[in-house]
Amino acid sequence: MSYTVFQRGRFGGIVYTFGFDNFSRALEPTFRSVLVSSVVTAAAATAIALAIGYPVAYAIARLPERWRSIALVLVVIPFWTNFLIRTYAWTVLLNTQGVLNDALVGAGLIDDRLDLLYTRGAVVAGLVYVYLPLMVLPIYASVARLDRELGEASADLGASRLTGFLRVTLPLSLPGVVTGCIFVFVPSLGNFVVPELLGGGKTVMVGNLVRDQFLKARDWPFGATLALFVVVLLLVLFALQSVVSRRYSVEARR
Repeated sequence: MSYTVFQRGRFGGIVYTFGFDNFSRALEPTFRSVLVSSVVTAAAATAIALAIGYPVAYAIARLPERWRSIALVLVVIPFWTNFLIRTYAWTVLLNTQGVLNDALVGAGLIDDRLDLLYTRGAVVAGLVYVYLPLMVLPIYASVARLDRELGEASADLGASRLTGFLRVTLPLSLPGVVTGCIFVFVPSLGNFVVPELLGGGKTVMVGNLVRDQFLKARDWPFGATLALFVVVLLLVLFALQSVVSRRYSVEARR
């Protein structure tokens, strides 16, 4: 990260002239909009992964012991397949002649085929698919270790199942939720393969910028500056996780 305060040479390389021009350049409207757009896209993928992952993790944690291992294996099976192959599979699903459009036309739901590929929605869908297991596993670990008698106690005190979940289960599982959100948000923010393949170059994220600065523009100092922004955001998220975990530990001892 020491390269952030230096400059790019005329033909690449590094000129060891001290300055903060890279930071002011990173905050220019063009790059700032990419940073904001990347955060929004990663946040959308994280929110959808949480909406899908929490019910899945909760259901697995409530399965009989002998079925939990099978369910967890099914969750992690996608990791056994190459990342690029999994991403390319979405191009088959989403293109205008793909499986999804064929199904919609065949069912009579649409007349004209939809342009699903090379959109921001396709990028979000790809990120959710790729990183969903990273949301499910931490939440499962938090929910599985909760004492089921807590739910019974809340029911004895007159709480409905929904109230018991919102007042007992959800707060106690927050450390897993925060961890899962970090595990999905951070790699989504830095991912450049999914935006490249499913976004068709129309959706540019900070990961694409960092890659291009290092490999195409050969501007290592500016690439290091953009990467530093991601690292700082990562540290903030880990600090948030630490606060939540510490608060949970204090309440658990009471």
